[in-house]
Amino acid sequence: MTNEQQQLEKTVESPNVSENVDNTSVEEQTGATNQPESTTADTSNPESVAAEPVTAEPESIPPEPAPEQIIATLTEEVTGLQEKLTQENQQSEVLKKRYITLAAEFDNFRKRTEKEKKELETQVKCRTIGELLSVVDNFERARSQIQPANDGELAIHKSYQGVYKNLVESLKRLGVAPMRPEGEPFDPLYHEAMLRECTNEYPEGTVLEQLVRGYLLGEQVLRHAMVKVAAPKEETSEDSSESDSAPEDDSSVK
Repeated sequence: MTNEQQQLEKTVESPNVSENVDNTSVEEQTGATNQPESTTADTSNPESVAAEPVTAEPESIPPEPAPEQIIATLTEEVTGLQEKLTQENQQSEVLKKRYITLAAEFDNFRKRTEKEKKELETQVKCRTIGELLSVVDNFERARSQIQPANDGELAIHKSYQGVYKNLVESLKRLGVAPMRPEGEPFDPLYHEAMLRECTNEYPEGTVLEQLVRGYLLGEQVLRHAMVKVAAPKEETSEDSSESDSAPEDDSSVK
């Protein structure tokens, strides 16, 4: 086949291709135009878009109560609230009385505990210090009886007297005080009579001398003072005979 024949065949086939292209474009245009018609057809039918609205039935309104019924209901509520308030007030009064009772009991317990604590402290101090009083007595006896003869004895005397002074100051800081009963009336709460001396210089029952020193811890007696007490003089036999002979002489004169 020559070139001329091939060109002729191509020219004959080309019109058919163009016709096919034209046909496809026409079909696409017709399809596009047909789609809006279907949508418009659907929207034109109201049953397809939405269902018909349902009419709501009117709710039944309850009848309003009568004024007498309202007043009766409110009265019952007020009465119930008043009874409840009365019960609450009674309960609060009971709790208040209970609180006052507990507060008073606790205050009494606190005071009693403090008192017992102080008494216990005083008892412990009395027992402890009472054991040291004999040491103080020995220092006082040594101070009054020992007379140093030379410088060595004097140095020893001063050294233990310094210890005695420190001991007495420590007792003072603890509240210990010595008794000074000379010239005072005899008091059995503080004094213990060891001797009696007949004399007219002092009233009967006066403390003449303190034999063993007594001590106080505050108002508590650590140790009673052992004392010598004044007593009235007894009349002698000569005095009694003179008193008996005096009336006889008077009668003879008469």
